[in-house]
Amino acid sequence: MPAVSRPRRYGFLLLPGYALMSTASAVEPLRAANLLGGRPLYELQFLSAEGGFSPSSVAGGFDTVPLADADENLDIMFVVAGGEPLAQRDPRVLAFVRRLARRGVALGGISGGAAILAAAGVMAARRFTVHWQHLDAMRETWPDALIERRLFVIDRDRFTCAGGMAPLDMMHALIASAHGAGLARAVSDWFIHTGIREAEAPQQLDPARKYDLHHPALVAMVELMTSHIADPLGLGDLGQLCDMTPRHLERLAQAQLGESVMQFYRRLRLDKARELLAQSGLPLAEIAQATGFASRSHFSRSFRAQFGASPSARRQRRPERPVSADP
Repeated sequence: MPAVSRPRRYGFLLLPGYALMSTASAVEPLRAANLLGGRPLYELQFLSAEGGFSPSSVAGGFDTVPLADADENLDIMFVVAGGEPLAQRDPRVLAFVRRLARRGVALGGISGGAAILAAAGVMAARRFTVHWQHLDAMRETWPDALIERRLFVIDRDRFTCAGGMAPLDMMHALIASAHGAGLARAVSDWFIHTGIREAEAPQQLDPARKYDLHHPALVAMVELMTSHIADPLGLGDLGQLCDMTPRHLERLAQAQLGESVMQFYRRLRLDKARELLAQSGLPLAEIAQATGFASRSHFSRSFRAQFGASPSARRQRRPERPVSADP
């Protein structure tokens, strides 16, 4: 992965009723990365439909640029929504989201933001998450949508997370991916962010506990892998982002995981593919793409080698159908 030389440009589209805490949890890690990195790594633009001061759910807020004047040259544009996001259908917002999608701008949703992305029809064949309060309504509205009950989900060019402090976890993954695990850990330490959650909160098991890992480089490696399922990183990229030589990373993986780095990575991706087969009607070619395989045939061979049955057989003759997030 080449070093990121210019500041990443992130836009935050604030919808009426957005939560200040969710927004701050997203933007403060980026500010800290600029500070701790010693140079501007991120440039932020705050947007709203009308522009001007955009109050949050607790009155505090941000000065925003109206969508009509927005600079669309963004690396990622996040929609931040709270309140009742499924009831929000501002045509200006939906048109803006669709226009950015057509231009190839990566899109994100914070708290209820994924509901807006789904309403705009830009989440087809993409895994995503949303605040737990909206999960059931989202599944009823878009029964074929690939919604997961997780803190955050990164699927290629879509970045979604639950509300509250979940954006801290997602920004940790984004900072680690662009600038290495060392800076991401420094940002998390800066905010004394331990990752502890209540039992009922949407979450994944911490890699250190799930795989009984005892070395910080392996924890960072698994975090990077789980946030790059659809666009797998190479061994060299993983070593660079974990501040370790590929050879040393391989030795650690063999010692603690009992297999090579890329074997473990492929198993993670195939486990996700098996989950998608069981929980969706997504065509096999799209499942292959969503889990980082170059072709359906390569995916099928790897799946059979891992699980002893083809993806078609594992699906147990469930009929395939295209997945659409359009309303």
